[in-house]
Amino acid sequence: MSAAEPHSALQPGPPPDDPGSPRQATVLCVDDEPHILSALRRSLRPAGLEVVCAQSAPEALEMLARTPIDLVISDMRMPGMDGAQLLGQVHGRWPEVVRILLTGHADIASAVAAINQGRIFRYLHKPWSDAELQGAVQEGLAQGAGRREAERLRASSLQETDALRVRNADLERRVEAQTTELHASQRSLKRHYLKAVKAFSNLTGLRSSALAEHSKRVAELARDIARAMALPEDAVLQVFVAGMLHDVGMIGLPDTLMKKPVARHSQEERTAYQSHCVRAEQSLADLDDLQALLPIIRSHHERFDGQGYPDKLAGAAIPLAARIVAVADTFDELQGDHLAGVAVTREEARMLMRKGRGSQFDPEVLDVFLHITEPETPKVAASMVLPTEALDADMVLARDLVSARGVLVLTAGHRLTSSLIARVREFELREGSKLEVHVRSRGTPWQAS
Repeated sequence: MSAAEPHSALQPGPPPDDPGSPRQATVLCVDDEPHILSALRRSLRPAGLEVVCAQSAPEALEMLARTPIDLVISDMRMPGMDGAQLLGQVHGRWPEVVRILLTGHADIASAVAAINQGRIFRYLHKPWSDAELQGAVQEGLAQGAGRREAERLRASSLQETDALRVRNADLERRVEAQTTELHASQRSLKRHYLKAVKAFSNLTGLRSSALAEHSKRVAELARDIARAMALPEDAVLQVFVAGMLHDVGMIGLPDTLMKKPVARHSQEERTAYQSHCVRAEQSLADLDDLQALLPIIRSHHERFDGQGYPDKLAGAAIPLAARIVAVADTFDELQGDHLAGVAVTREEARMLMRKGRGSQFDPEVLDVFLHITEPETPKVAASMVLPTEALDADMVLARDLVSARGVLVLTAGHRLTSSLIARVREFELREGSKLEVHVRSRGTPWQAS
């Protein structure tokens, strides 16, 4: 849409001659190129917005200090202070001002810097479409207005219920102090993980909502597989976070490449697409709290037979968490049209993945995945109770294996392997109490999981 066409996506401000109405929303556009500022003004001003412009970050900060501003649109590439640094200062000094980044360089480093420093609401590429720009500004102004209204209502509520607030605050402080003493280390670990996950998940969502939803489904299924394999909770959390971030390297890929089925890529396109594992690792490399995740994210497209990418690792050389994420990722991708251009059903995906047992996928991980995605009802069978020291491979659980604290370790019908028995024993040592394992008696009919 050109600047001459009507801008129905934006709501016009009140007439200037109506003293009883609220002021017009004011948008500050920052760019060192005058023709870009003129184009932004043409796109926004006819919609009833008050548009002001600055040709540098220092000039923009001076205007913010003396003029009420509702939303800032800043170019990324400017001499001196760039857009990410400017929006970071705006966030620190005027957090209520909505921030949008405008960049002609679709590189992940710029987007990450803007997310981390400026806590931006949205980023747009130059050249922009008027509809996209107007939609982003409208949503940003609505979000800012919503925050101000929520703050007004909160302040009003606090004034009306001051006595109750004081009592609740005291109770919350006591509860928080007790919780801090009991769970300080666990909460600290999860807080750092979740902050990073939230930032990059938001970045993925800005790039593609479908990509963000895919990452969420992969993370949840990978977590379920890890728990079914009786991994420690900290390892389960790592698997979940890696699942959320495994495709963050795709943010910088062109739209045409992301929308094209993988099976139809040319050799050049395939090389560019496969670089997303390394790009993701590089984008997270400076974050200390995520260092343990880097090998997982880099290796989630490796194959058990060594024919994957980017490093052609094989077998146990591939991190276990990456082998888990690989299974969850493939299962979700097969049910979409991204791999082959044709989506398959859940059961068809399971059937196709069975054929990759021992070649594409770790056999044990795949067996656990198949079990939890299609639980089979165990037949009634005679059983016996054994300590963990007496367990052997190929024994089948007659009942759910539950710890003294009520934690479900394994479900009934699960066939034991040597590595699974070792992890059950490690779990028993961590819990500090003996497990009673009900297994089916030898010679009793059972259905393998």
